[in-house]
Formats: sequence, structure tokens, C-alpha cells
Amino acid sequence: MKTISLKTAKFHAKVYMIFAMMLGVMAIIIFSAFEKKEEKEIAQNETPGLPVEVAHPVFEKITEWDEYTGRFEASNRVEVRARVSGYIDNVSFKDGQSVNKGDVLFTIDQRPFKIALNQARAGYGQAQARLTIAQDNYDRVQSLRESGAVSAEEYDSRKQALAGAKASLQLAQASVDNARLNLEFTKVKAPISGRVSRDMVNEGNLIDGGSSNSTLLTTIVATSPIHFYFRGSESDYLKYSRLAQNGERGSSRSTANPVFLKLQDEDEYVHEAVMDFVDNEIDRSTGTIEGRATLENKDGLIEPGMFGKARLLGSSEHEAILIPNEIIGTNQSVRFVYVVAEDNTVNTKNIELGPLHTNGLRIVRNGLSPEDLLITNNIQKIRPGVAVSPVETSLTNNNDVLAFSEAE
Repeated sequence: MKTISLKTAKFHAKVYMIFAMMLGVMAIIIFSAFEKKEEKEIAQNETPGLPVEVAHPVFEKITEWDEYTGRFEASNRVEVRARVSGYIDNVSFKDGQSVNKGDVLFTIDQRPFKIALNQARAGYGQAQARLTIAQDNYDRVQSLRESGAVSAEEYDSRKQALAGAKASLQLAQASVDNARLNLEFTKVKAPISGRVSRDMVNEGNLIDGGSSNSTLLTTIVATSPIHFYFRGSESDYLKYSRLAQNGERGSSRSTANPVFLKLQDEDEYVHEAVMDFVDNEIDRSTGTIEGRATLENKDGLIEPGMFGKARLLGSSEHEAILIPNEIIGTNQSVRFVYVVAEDNTVNTKNIELGPLHTNGLRIVRNGLSPEDLLITNNIQKIRPGVAVSPVETSLTNNNDVLAFSEAE
């Protein structure tokens, strides 16, 4: 009986020990689960990285525009010179005023020219009298010739005298016309409408006129419309020619393609012009060809000689990727952008850029896809491999991202 009781006690002890061990293991498992849950909650409450805004690049159909720098020139410019010589008697305009075609600008002393006209008229009267005498003499021999009362020599002599008198009258008439024209030329008139410069010769000065070395009196420029001249490269010319051949864009020689202009103090291309001229050859020294756009300039804001920038239609409609110009980084000659990788770390992508398009967006030729997530803020605080906390936005709705700095 004692042996059986001892064995039973040992058995019970082993059972208790096993049960105690099982309770210990279960306690460890439960404690570990609570510890992992607490660590997970702490990890969720902690910030994983720098907060940044991210957005997909803009992917849409666009038409590209090429940019050029050029200078405005007057659509018409005239150097005003007198056609006759003499003393300036009167200046009839104020420096810098607008004038119309036909307005009198200068008056040259007319007295010598009136005298010359009177002399020419007197000469005309004499020639007319001689013609009358020659005509009467001819009429007499004309009637006598039929009866044979006058010799052939006398008849021919009077006939030739009549022809000479007629020629003299024509010469006298030409002298009158010339003297009258010279008198008209004493009033120097505006040959075009436009804005006149200052008077370069004042009243009382003697001027030369009627030759290539005539005295320059003033200049007039027509500024409405006004021309904008610029130069494009040979490769640009070939690109436009190919587009015209393929029917994707009209040739500027025959089509008034739109051109948008801006001045030095303007951020946007607000002046609308049209192409109306392309030169007929490539300049051998520069490898460029000249083009011209015409702008109405009705308000007279633009003056000849001013610099400007132009945007010219440079492609047909096509799909393109666009990104804000200010998020593009530079590493020597390489351009790149920051993107967010799948593990929410910063990565870089090298890109090949095209021209600026609109709203500060630049065309990307290669290196990006529409699915990439671009980092659009905190650019100066991030580096490749840094963990970030991305907040997705949209480039089409973010006015701050689309803000464009011309200085960049």
C-alpha cells in the first residue's frame, strides 16, 4: 500500500510540473504578443519620414512652341530730304508728334522758285507767239502751193519752221511744269503717316536738295503695324519645312502662322502677331535665316528698336509629359527629378528636357512615365535614400506648383 501511494505521488508531481511548464509557456507567448502589439502601435504613432507632396506628371496632348529673341522694327521708315535746295523758311511740326501722309513739315523760301515759274511762263508765251506766226506762214504757202506760186524750197522751209515752233512750245511747257513742280517741292511733305523725329535742320539754314547727298531733315517711322524680326537656325528651318511637307503645319511663307510676343517687363506672351515673311536664303556666316512677324500695335506701346521674345508654332498636336520647371535639379550637365520609390524612399531619375510649354510646365522628352510620383516640395531637404511620408496632390490643381519664375 505504501509503494502504491508513493508511485501515485510521483505521478501527480510530474503532472503538476508539466502543467506548470505549460502555463509558463503560455504566459511567455501572451506577453510576447502584447509586446509586439505595443511595438506596432508605437511604430504606427511615430512619423516614418519627412512629409512631402507628390504628384503624377501631367500627361496630355499639346502643341509645342519654339522661342526666339528678336527686335522690333518699323513697318515703314522714311528719311525726309528736300528735292530742291534753299533756305528753310518754316518748320511746321513739333518734335516727336504723329503726322499724316501729306502734312507739310518744312517750307523752303519760295521766292526764287516763283520767279523761275514766272520766267518759264513768259518763255511759254513767247513760244506760243512764235508758233502762231509759223502757223500763219505755213497756211499761206499751203494755199499758194496748189497754184504753183511758191517754190518747193519755200514750202519746206515754212513747214519745218512750223514743226520747230511746235517743239519750242512743248519745251516751254516742260519748263513751266518743272518750275511749278520745284515750287511745290518747296513744301516738304510727309511721304507716310507715322511718328516724326526731331527737326535736324532749323529755320534759316541753307540745305541741299535733289541729290543723293541731300540734307537729312528728319525721319518718320510707321509703328502700326510694327514688325518683329528674329533669326532661326538651319535645323529649325528644316523642321518647319518637314512639318509643312507632311501637312502638320502650314509654311510661314504662305500661311499666317500665329506668333505670340512679350516685352522685357512682361511675364506672359500677351501680344498676338502673325508670320508674314521668311527670307530666301540661309546666311552663310551665321547659318541662320531671318523671319518676320507683324503686330498691329494699335495702342503704340511698342517702339522700333525694342527687344522682345517670340513663341512660334513648332509642332503638330501630340501627347507629352509635362512637369513644373522649378522641381528640376541639375548635376553638372545632367537634369533630374526626385521621385518616391515603392518603399517610400527618395529616388532620382535623369530626364531629357524639351522646351517650356505653358504655366511653368516643361516638356520631358525621356526619363519619366505617367505613373511616376514626383516630389514637388521640400526639394532642398531631401536626398536619395531618405525615407519620406508622401501626400499625393495634383499638378493641375496646385497653383503653387504651377507658379513660374521667369528667372529660372
